[in-house]
Amino acid sequence: MAVLSVDLAHRRWSDLGIVVLDRARSADSVRLTPSQSGLPSLVGQADVDPEPPIECEILTWDGLTDGLALDPGHEIAAEAGSKAQRVDANILAGRLNHLCNVRGIRVIVLDGPQAWKSRHNGLLYARASERQLNTAGKTGLPGMVKPVSLRAYSEFCLDVYDALSRRGWKRLDTQGEPGSALDRVIVEGNPNAAWKSLGIKPLPSKRKSKLIHLAESYGALRSLIPITTNRPPNHDQLQAIVSGLPGLALDEHNTAGARIVGNPPRREEGHWREGYIVLPVPPVRGGGIRWLQ
Repeated sequence: MAVLSVDLAHRRWSDLGIVVLDRARSADSVRLTPSQSGLPSLVGQADVDPEPPIECEILTWDGLTDGLALDPGHEIAAEAGSKAQRVDANILAGRLNHLCNVRGIRVIVLDGPQAWKSRHNGLLYARASERQLNTAGKTGLPGMVKPVSLRAYSEFCLDVYDALSRRGWKRLDTQGEPGSALDRVIVEGNPNAAWKSLGIKPLPSKRKSKLIHLAESYGALRSLIPITTNRPPNHDQLQAIVSGLPGLALDEHNTAGARIVGNPPRREEGHWREGYIVLPVPPVRGGGIRWLQ
């Protein structure tokens, strides 16, 4: 089954990174190599992969459509001189839900905080998952974010999770056996931590990132995990790809392919608190999901 991964953004629809990850269905699947993608081939890779590649279908949406036309190559430019439309959390959740219904997708991976800090987690300014991964942004008690410049983005992310919850999606929990069937589950990812978990240098921030950085990260990722893309990924889309890998592992019941960090999500004083961040791990034989408490 496929997984939907989204690198969230709240200012412009064009800043969203939206990727559907799925396993290649046959050995004849066409591969887009780094050289074919237009990115320099900086890291070598064997001609034959030991397992079917992960096909990454990159989608682009904007704020001018109703979200029903899901052509991967569809882009509509705003009229000259018009102001780019900000992303509405409820509209975005509706589009994501619709896409998942059309494609039969049961797992969504979102890059962004899903909840506030629990008052009882023993930390002053962060959720347990954020503290363990030393994330740049920290989500404190309701309304408190560090740095404060991330408050609008963090509240937007929480609104997206809540809007999906109203449509029947649930935050990833550990009730039941790890690796059991997942059905309409939202998984929180973190691309910066995901790169580190794979042993790859994280991408610089979007503002500082250049083509050479995308090429190096793309090549390093493909040297580790067989990946194809329907077109060259930009910064947001590459971040969505690396964040989405553990969601695909969970959906496939590949218990060696995901590392789960933090405390389970729960309701506390009328708000969602804590929640797991799920990371990819390098391909290994055997083992199981790595639970860090």
